[in-house]
Amino acid sequence: MNPTIEISKLLASMNPQIGSRNYLALPVIGGIEPQSAWHAALQRIEQIQPDVVVALGESAKADCVHIEMRAVNVRDSRIADNAGLQLRNEVVIAGAPDTHSSTLPTHAMLHACLSCGVPAQLSTDAGTFLCNEIMFRLLEHVHSTKKSSLEFHNFTAGFIHVPQLPEQALVRGGPSMDSNTATRAVHAMLEAVAANLIPKVG
Repeated sequence: MNPTIEISKLLASMNPQIGSRNYLALPVIGGIEPQSAWHAALQRIEQIQPDVVVALGESAKADCVHIEMRAVNVRDSRIADNAGLQLRNEVVIAGAPDTHSSTLPTHAMLHACLSCGVPAQLSTDAGTFLCNEIMFRLLEHVHSTKKSSLEFHNFTAGFIHVPQLPEQALVRGGPSMDSNTATRAVHAMLEAVAANLIPKVG
């Protein structure tokens, strides 16, 4: 059970005011192998050439929506991923910077989320598990490809953590948020991101 799956299903039934959306559920597997989350994400990015990539993940500790401001070049997992791999104190990408900052309009996203009545905050800690890894790989991909390719497709990218579902909290404790509320928040933030892409006149 993961709230992001429910959120994506609900979002798919909603019509965006600007542009179009495409959704992909990623496996909980780190690294770059064919079965990994990054391999699946990169294939979809190369296929559809998006203007924006917004990744979603669950945080069992979050008591509100967390709009992640940065990712770190660290893989340090307290549990194994779904391929059974548990890395401790490793880098995500050798030779890459220590951190990458989100290129999403995070403050506009925060305002949109709060304006629709859903608690949210800016966060500088995306953890050191798969959520952070995906965010870091997205941002490093843009950074490194921009420098090395004449046929570079630019996109903005970042990450949002949502709280666990109430059903999950009943089992393991901690704060939660129902999927309808979380979906309302993510929809508002995606609309803010899309509006930010429109060139300002005057």
